[in-house]
Amino acid sequence: MMRRIWKALLVLLLPCLVCGEEAFLTPSKQIYDRYGAPMRGFLSENNTYYLPVPLTDISPWLIAAALAAEDKRFFSHPGVDVKAVLRAAWQNVSDGEIVSGASTITQQLARAIEPRPRTLWGKAKEAYNALVLERKMTKEEILEEYFNLLELGNLTQGVEAASRFYFGVSAGELSLSQAAFLAGLIKSPTYYNPLKHFSRALKRRDWVLSRMLENGFIDEEMYQIALSEKLELKTAARPFDAPHFTRFLYPLLPKDAQDVYSTLDRELQLYAEQLVKNYISQLKEENVTNGAVVVLDNATGGILAYVGSADFYNARYNGQVDGARALRQPGSALKPFVYGLTFESGKLTPASLLDDEDTFFEGGFRPRNYDENYHGFVSARSALACSYNIPAVKAAEKTGASNLLALLRRAGLVSLEKPADFYGLGLALGNGEVRLLDLTNAYAALARGGVYKPMLAAYKPLIYLPGRETRIFTPQTAYLVTDILADNNARAPAFGLNSALSVPFALAAKTGTSKDYKDNFTMAYTPRWTIGVWVGNFDAQPMQKVSGVTGAGPIMHDLAVYLQEKYPSPPFEQPEGVTRALVCTQSGLLAGEHCTHTKEEVFDSKHIPAVCDGKHRTEEPDLKIVSPTAGDVFKVDPSVPLDSQAVKFQAVCPSGACAWTLDGKKLPGSACQTWWTLQAGKHRLEVRCGKKKESLAFEVLP
Repeated sequence: MMRRIWKALLVLLLPCLVCGEEAFLTPSKQIYDRYGAPMRGFLSENNTYYLPVPLTDISPWLIAAALAAEDKRFFSHPGVDVKAVLRAAWQNVSDGEIVSGASTITQQLARAIEPRPRTLWGKAKEAYNALVLERKMTKEEILEEYFNLLELGNLTQGVEAASRFYFGVSAGELSLSQAAFLAGLIKSPTYYNPLKHFSRALKRRDWVLSRMLENGFIDEEMYQIALSEKLELKTAARPFDAPHFTRFLYPLLPKDAQDVYSTLDRELQLYAEQLVKNYISQLKEENVTNGAVVVLDNATGGILAYVGSADFYNARYNGQVDGARALRQPGSALKPFVYGLTFESGKLTPASLLDDEDTFFEGGFRPRNYDENYHGFVSARSALACSYNIPAVKAAEKTGASNLLALLRRAGLVSLEKPADFYGLGLALGNGEVRLLDLTNAYAALARGGVYKPMLAAYKPLIYLPGRETRIFTPQTAYLVTDILADNNARAPAFGLNSALSVPFALAAKTGTSKDYKDNFTMAYTPRWTIGVWVGNFDAQPMQKVSGVTGAGPIMHDLAVYLQEKYPSPPFEQPEGVTRALVCTQSGLLAGEHCTHTKEEVFDSKHIPAVCDGKHRTEEPDLKIVSPTAGDVFKVDPSVPLDSQAVKFQAVCPSGACAWTLDGKKLPGSACQTWWTLQAGKHRLEVRCGKKKESLAFEVLP
């Protein structure tokens, strides 16, 4: 009867019902890792953690507790409870102060949607809006909105956010005692704040339980059980993991996304963050202040780890700058694509010889090698593995800068926006700017056998970064490049046998250092995952001659060892269409009957070289020291571990058995090729082959 009277009054007095429109909030976004571990939550536009759920996902105990505490006649009144209003008025007059407000759940919802001052006029407007809501919504719809808009303290809005925060469970899993506890916070989340006034909030819970008992919502046994339940707050610490990645991912998410399952592995992420922080702290004396890491899952393109800086909170070194997406010069890290292009076109094979000599290229471009030396004729394998600059530019010259640029763009390096003439052949040495994130994915294409894939940032919802799947190299070309990058012996002359690139499993790796030592990269991959590491300074200050082996290399090394244990990767598989054959090291052609110096090499079966005719053959001396040469001067690099700095002793000996003596002391072994760790001083090297001997002098500067 009362409900009909109210509706009649509304029809007569309030014909235009335009107020109290339901507010729309986008949910707070909670980002999890691939295994469901929380990583970071983002506030809604109300600056609250807002996680709306349907009424069916809310515990019936919580609904009953809220009704008992706030509005027991909810299902019988039209939005305003006249009995409660009269009772509250009498209590307020009797006590001489406001002790009861008599607001129904519908009125509280109206206030949440359209906050108003608690004046007489404000209360009247609130009552009016409540009546409007009752006409426009069902009781169930009102309850659903009410429970989702409730602010329950500590930035929680809605019972789902509060349940997760205080008890670590969803709103549908609350016990009777937990439900009564949350319902008790509705009256005043500040006064009853459990984090500051737990005993106060607990007493309020007891009161709510007593109200539930009085109203017949629970029986005596249930009341006693709930009253005796020991509540423990689990107050979920709101994590702030992977800050650069989550900040990057957030704007890519749909507006209605709530629980987001990213591709990150939180455990790996935290390990990588600590690794970068530790190594960068060790490099401060070399003027290195920052680093970044990206790890990708090759099969899906999923981002497993994303470290943007050494310390997000370090304002002095611009820790909030995202090094994974900052534009930096990759240096030699682009060389695998240079050689891959020549292998693909058949202009070079891994055995082809390139003359590493002082060379002027078009435009007066005169590159220098990192070690400031020239190495004569070297194979493409050696040139790439040892990262010699001059042969790389000569390789790029064979295909042209425009073709190289087109390839790099297909590999996802879209930041190379300038025309080919702008970069010239210097593009082979990394004179353009790329992002570590993109460069890592380009290397992942090599790991996949030449297939480029867009990166995946989240599984739920599916969030791919821009790009489309495409093939940049044939499987055969990709394998040739990979075989070279995984050849620790081939890179030993430049990096030593025990460098940071050396690990006890199959790993393809490449370093890159930009001009003036402003950027340092180390890239590495297995068939299963790909790593990209950058170290340097965000203000572009040069490092103190930090190379890939001493800068980014150790970070990559430790990360690779960790990954191989967590995500074991098999060896690289040789695809069909790849041939292994003996080659003549003096011509780069297939070994013929007159070739005395041979080694095994890999080829694309479509581009196998001719058989060497022996015209390169000259009369070899019975005994000759090939390396070092007389008068050579070497220098110990203090920034490189000493055991990684060695010189190769090599001699031509018909019998194949050499006896080495250095400074009058015999060296162990009888091989005609051995490595000797540098020691400062002037040295005399002698080799015996049968009855003949050869000697020379060289020097090592400290």
